[in-house]
Amino acid sequence: MLGARCLLWAVRFCSSAPCPRHKPSAKLSVRDALGAQNTSGERVKVQGWVRSVRSQKEVLFLHVNDGSSLESLQVVADSSLDSRELTFGSSVEVQGQLVKSPSKRQNVELKAENIKVIGNCDAKTFPIRYKERHPLEYLRQYPHLRCRTNILGSILRIRSEATAAIHSFFKDNGFVHIHTPIITSNDCEGAGELFQLEAAGKIKIPEENFFNVPAFLTVSGQLHLEVMSGAFTQVFTFGPTFRAENSQSRRHLAEFYMIEAEISFVDSLQDLMQVMEKLFKATTMMVLSNCPEDVKLCYKFIAPGQKIRTYAEKRLFNWGIDLQTEHEKYLVKHCGSIPVFVINYPLALKPFYMRDNEDGPQHTVAAVDLLVPGVGELFGGGLREERYHFLEERLARSRLTEVYQWYLDLRRFGSVPHGGFGMGFERYLQCILGVDNIKDVIPFPRFPHSCLL
Repeated sequence: MLGARCLLWAVRFCSSAPCPRHKPSAKLSVRDALGAQNTSGERVKVQGWVRSVRSQKEVLFLHVNDGSSLESLQVVADSSLDSRELTFGSSVEVQGQLVKSPSKRQNVELKAENIKVIGNCDAKTFPIRYKERHPLEYLRQYPHLRCRTNILGSILRIRSEATAAIHSFFKDNGFVHIHTPIITSNDCEGAGELFQLEAAGKIKIPEENFFNVPAFLTVSGQLHLEVMSGAFTQVFTFGPTFRAENSQSRRHLAEFYMIEAEISFVDSLQDLMQVMEKLFKATTMMVLSNCPEDVKLCYKFIAPGQKIRTYAEKRLFNWGIDLQTEHEKYLVKHCGSIPVFVINYPLALKPFYMRDNEDGPQHTVAAVDLLVPGVGELFGGGLREERYHFLEERLARSRLTEVYQWYLDLRRFGSVPHGGFGMGFERYLQCILGVDNIKDVIPFPRFPHSCLL
């Protein structure tokens, strides 16, 4: 206890930075500078990258951006501060006075007293051209540079805001955040599309594994969350997942992020669907509220507050056949181009852990998908089979009893009705922004035959 108190004292009162004799220029982000209320000539320092240079006979104009906002800060300087090194893409540090701008296009501008070029940029060989709107397909060739464009900058800021909004939603609703493992011995989806791990630089010896069992990159944190749902009534995880699916489609990646949740003492799909709907709406509302300019730059695909309604009454396809992407998009369009829930899938199409509805010849399980315009499946979830004998029989039929004995144990010791869902984060971003290709909403896309950087 004494050690903890000493540590707190040290954090509060100790600093390795010497006290300056003269007050330095206050360092501001471009976002903070643009939003500054006090423009009475305060000396500030701004660091970032040059987005445009315009040199006149007596005045030099720069636009500097540091990624904190879509809008750049205008810098006005005496022409004597001009330099050949001040080019589009170069990094700079500007010190001067923040003053009210006479132009109607911006509230403030930085009257520069000193401009220091930190890093040069040869505009002639730089793949990102000044004032040119590059297609997203072109930018995919330069994963190390494309984040410097307006469109990718906006998408990545929205991605960051959506991440914060999701964590905020779960925290505000009493969920416990669980770090589920990336390395696993479980195949949650049962599809077999797994990346298997082997130690590098070692000779492969038959029947020998680093972990004594075959290990894979996770396809889902669901089974680990189910373990935790035996001690916490509401849990979630948010992290990378991996699929070795040989697909070049616009909606698939080999590495992507999933938001997954499990809720104990839930015995109806309606309860799960309400949480899914609330998460979708709350996250979208926060993104639209906090990133309005970034969202405007992207194609604004949905409006806040749209009603998500269920649709499971009318049979449009042959029973027992899984829905393909074109089916999902047709359903969404048929229902008015709004998000649509599809519930109660045939048992044969779903993994062993889905709860049997015991509904006669149709024989369905309590599964649910949320389909959205332009994307198709966004959420997938359902009730879990908490009844020991039902689960035991399904595992036995699949010859998985030995592998999932631990999963059966969860039903032996204090089992409760429970359910959960997963949401593909990149597909969510596609949905709200109208971005056609999933490779454009993740910083470093991984897909078959491509692992740049």
